Amino acid sequence: MAGAKKGNFRELISPFLANKLLEIEEAYGNNSNEYHGLAKQYLKSPSEDIILPDDRRRHYESEVNIEFDGKPVLGVERLYKKTVLLEPTTVCAAHCRWCLRGQYPVKTLTKDNLEHSVRYIGSDLLNKDVDEVLITGGDPLMSPTMLDESLSLIKKEAPNIKIIRIGSRVPFQDPIRINSNLLNVFETYNFRYELGVNVNHPVEFWRESIEALDRLKEIGFKIYNQNPLLKGVNDNFETLRDLYTLLRENEIEAHYLFHAIPMRGMQHHRTSLEKGAKLSNQISSCGEFSGRAKPRYTVLSDIGKIVIYHDTIVDKDEKTNSLLLRSGFDYNQRKEWNPSWEKPTSTVIGNDGMMLTWYKDGNDN
Repeated sequence: MAGAKKGNFRELISPFLANKLLEIEEAYGNNSNEYHGLAKQYLKSPSEDIILPDDRRRHYESEVNIEFDGKPVLGVERLYKKTVLLEPTTVCAAHCRWCLRGQYPVKTLTKDNLEHSVRYIGSDLLNKDVDEVLITGGDPLMSPTMLDESLSLIKKEAPNIKIIRIGSRVPFQDPIRINSNLLNVFETYNFRYELGVNVNHPVEFWRESIEALDRLKEIGFKIYNQNPLLKGVNDNFETLRDLYTLLRENEIEAHYLFHAIPMRGMQHHRTSLEKGAKLSNQISSCGEFSGRAKPRYTVLSDIGKIVIYHDTIVDKDEKTNSLLLRSGFDYNQRKEWNPSWEKPTSTVIGNDGMMLTWYKDGNDN
């Protein structure tokens, strides 16, 4: 499961992925781009034990830390006006080595806690603005029973919710789980469904995965991809070009290309922000594939997602290898949407009320 009990984010590879690694090794060799494209995502590296003084176990704080009807609200995050995030469980089919929540506490909500959190989402505190829930974790497709409970509660207790987004890598980690039992859960409830997947390399477009996505599309799912730029996996034009071409061919929207986040022991995955910006410009300006398949290059900062434009970087601290990024986030709005949210020490408020935040850069060594 995503999360660490004692700071040790253990290696976990599904049988499906283990078999694919063997197939790729036999076909291309263990020093090939294809093998590294998958292995570096899931095999634990000794580089993870290199901990820098300013490394953090947690990248940002977005939990709703309040009491509702006399009880704490658990498993709910909110940074934006229209959307809340619900985390029923941290269980996953495999562990992505660069996981955002790899160092978070392991947890699964009880049924009572889940019901309480959903009632909060449907309460007068949120229902005038919030109409969209992102169910993530962990991976919500790992437990059809808990997913069924979540959707049933949202339908009953939060009628303001019209859109259900699911964050999952199951189609690419254990696609057999996309079966009739799971599909029946979704078809029981009348929501607009979207699935956010995370596919990082062309080698991951296996027949089993495409068929799993097709089954979801047949019941009305819209599929989108948001993937990190990972050193040694996809940090070159050719791999990204082929990746986004395959996404387009398979009717998957290319949503975000994320700069890999600064997490504890994960520096070996991170390019410089500048390298990613150059690749993003090369992608967006080339004519080698459809413009409808080109993602937005984005940083997941301490205060939320910031798309990188020419004037986003306003300062640099050479000593700490950090960049000051301009955001479009209004501090007062953020406090209105999540009153328990506290401004990180990395963040300053401009004269216009908009927040700027320091972000630790990677390197290209």
